[in-house]
Amino acid sequence: MSSKAPSGDEPQNRVPAAHRPAAQPARSPGGRRRLRFVAKWTAVVAVWGLVVLSCLVAWVATTLPDIRQLGRADRHPSITLRAADGSLIATYGDLYGETMTLADLPKALPEAVIATEDRRFYHHFGLDLLGMARAAVTNLRAGHVVEGGSTLTQQLAKNLFLTPDRTMLRKAQEALLALWLEHHFGKDRLLEIYLNRVYFGAGAYGVDAAARRYFGKSARALDIYECALLAGLLKAPSKYSPAGNRTLAAERTRQVLDNMVAAGYLTPEAEAREARHAVVLAAVPSTEPGMRYFADWIEDQAAAGGYGGDLLVTTTLDPKLQAAAEQAVETSLARNGAKDEVEQAALVAMSPDGAVRAMVGGRSYAESQYNRVTQAARQPGSAFKPFVYLAGLEQGLRPDDHFIDQPLQIGNWQPHNYSNAYRGDVTMAEALAQSINTVAVQIGQRVGMRNVVAVAHRLGIASDLAPDPSLALGSGDVNLLELTGAYCAFASGGNGAWPYGIVEIHDTAGHLLFRREGGGPGRVIDSGTAAVLDDMLASVITSGTGKAAQIGRPAAGKTGTTSDFRDALFVGFAGDLVAGVWFGNDDDSPMNHVTGGTLPARAWHDFMVAALHGRPIRPLLPEPDSSAPGQTDDEAFEALLRRLAHADPVPAVTGPSPAQP
Repeated sequence: MSSKAPSGDEPQNRVPAAHRPAAQPARSPGGRRRLRFVAKWTAVVAVWGLVVLSCLVAWVATTLPDIRQLGRADRHPSITLRAADGSLIATYGDLYGETMTLADLPKALPEAVIATEDRRFYHHFGLDLLGMARAAVTNLRAGHVVEGGSTLTQQLAKNLFLTPDRTMLRKAQEALLALWLEHHFGKDRLLEIYLNRVYFGAGAYGVDAAARRYFGKSARALDIYECALLAGLLKAPSKYSPAGNRTLAAERTRQVLDNMVAAGYLTPEAEAREARHAVVLAAVPSTEPGMRYFADWIEDQAAAGGYGGDLLVTTTLDPKLQAAAEQAVETSLARNGAKDEVEQAALVAMSPDGAVRAMVGGRSYAESQYNRVTQAARQPGSAFKPFVYLAGLEQGLRPDDHFIDQPLQIGNWQPHNYSNAYRGDVTMAEALAQSINTVAVQIGQRVGMRNVVAVAHRLGIASDLAPDPSLALGSGDVNLLELTGAYCAFASGGNGAWPYGIVEIHDTAGHLLFRREGGGPGRVIDSGTAAVLDDMLASVITSGTGKAAQIGRPAAGKTGTTSDFRDALFVGFAGDLVAGVWFGNDDDSPMNHVTGGTLPARAWHDFMVAALHGRPIRPLLPEPDSSAPGQTDDEAFEALLRRLAHADPVPAVTGPSPAQP
């Protein structure tokens, strides 16, 4: 048997064509060069991109604020004001409660916050890339921003260190700070810091302050619904505040409860129960508009005290008297403002010891926060005359002394009476009751205007007063607070008063920081002289220019009107209350013949009738205190001689001399 030998051209062990590898084309030299080029420049771009990114990160890092401020809150201490009856007037500044740990809080509170604000909080490293991507898609679909991608850590970084500006730099800073926070603090600690610092609206920072502000209790005592409500505020505290809009607050709280169910923190059955929850809110501080003038005045004083920390201030304000004062001003302006061409009015009332009980600084606090009681310096007109007459009484003049009311000239100045008529022979008492200008000027010249200035300052006028002859007619600028305060010496029988509104100041722990005790300059008028002057001022109301102020009980006071009817005042007292009223225009334009005996006297009447309603009728002067030390008659006479010895000489007066007694 023969076999065929294979030819030398046939391959040995041939592999079927179907299983052979495909033939690889030879790589051309040009292709290899292109591949090396792409690889090279890809690496170069990556390296330089990394360098640029590192530089940007380094630059952003240099713009970061001082991270050491994490341990201290950037806040304004709160000042809470309460009226004399304990009712709340106003709150200023930021409110912070007790610092809470997670162990202190009901677990529903952090759960509600996490479920609503950052469900992946315990799973990200400070930046939630998935959340950012999801928010970007949602916003693109909506065509505007409807969802944010910031984590709680980013929110904390922004709240602690950054401004709310929406810029690329601020977002980059926020991201770097979030990474830093995550690196230095554990998740629980970050959540605690967040809950103790975040703003919940109504001036409340932190969960404990918010719990006390909205529910009147510690954050420890919050139930599930209340926790959900607070968590819902974080998105927009003003919009979802239960104090401002209960419907929106309830809708937002229901959304938070839904989120808690979706996150597994709450069962649907529990959510259904909580949705029927009836929330009871504490009284959120809100100042009545009329009280804001007084509140601002007190807040300035308390803040200037330098006590530091949160303060609780007990004031002298009487809410009932405040309401009566606001009503008197509002009624007068509504009834007569347009026809009498008067835009503004102010009223202040105080006890004879200077405790301010009511203050209305203008027609509308919403339209103007300018306080016309404490800030406006205006001429008092004839309301200044009691200081002139007091100076005369202290230098020996008597109410029944006679003067001649007739044309008068001092240098180039000629004072005139309001009516431009003259009465001839009048007594000193009649001249004050009828507010005769020429007699007041004569008395001022007789006693010396420097003595008049000294009397005014002694009684509490703090403003600078030039001892010019025209000062006898009230040409010096004063504010209504100091003018009314000076009348307290008349109402108290001679004891001076410094107007005040603060009784006590405590810190939030209840420690007493300040208590007003005593105060006032003491006796500034001899009691006998005060009684004589009060009797003269009572005649202003019974038979003089202030008849419109009669209130059916003993009262005394003085009208005041300035040139061209630019200012009109009435200041008076009855029982245990002293009140001053001013009408005028802020631009100093004239009113339509408004005098102190018209609108101001009627407004004073309306206020005092309401304020004293139900109180017993009291004599004009308080009963003398026999146990209190005072001057003997001999001591008073010697003091009078000393005052006369140091009195200014009487300047020359062109015209008839005043009649002698």
